[in-house]
Amino acid sequence: MTNSPFPYFTLGTIVHGFDRGSKELGCPTANFDEDTVKKLPSSIHQGVYYGWAKLLRQNDDEIYKMVASVGKNPFYHGEKKTMETHIMHSFSKDFYGETVKIVLLGEIRKMTTFKDANELAAAIQNDISTANTKLDTDECRQYLNHSFFQ
Repeated sequence: MTNSPFPYFTLGTIVHGFDRGSKELGCPTANFDEDTVKKLPSSIHQGVYYGWAKLLRQNDDEIYKMVASVGKNPFYHGEKKTMETHIMHSFSKDFYGETVKIVLLGEIRKMTTFKDANELAAAIQNDISTANTKLDTDECRQYLNHSFFQ
């Protein structure tokens, strides 16, 4: 049995992605820079994960629930591994170029492909629901007070 990579703490800069999350799937994502993705341990396979996110900007001490997709996005025939994070909050503006801290706490599912965008969008909504439930547990909520987010 291998050791769990969780919790996995990282931070990175938000960069422009393919603009599919909010436009095609109704789920905006914050795309991490390549260096942050390259630092992911090999034990974090292509899949969908849940955890917490914090934007490092003035007057925002909030820690938000999030889901993250790590992988090559087979539905879109991606060739490069990416990490896209959907922060479960409505923001009034984007935050390209800003730094975001995240902690991945567990895996929801393996990366897979779908027959169409509607099926993918439904899976994403299910991932969000699963993350929401898991993050409400005491086991996950303890990370809200972790020194990483201070």
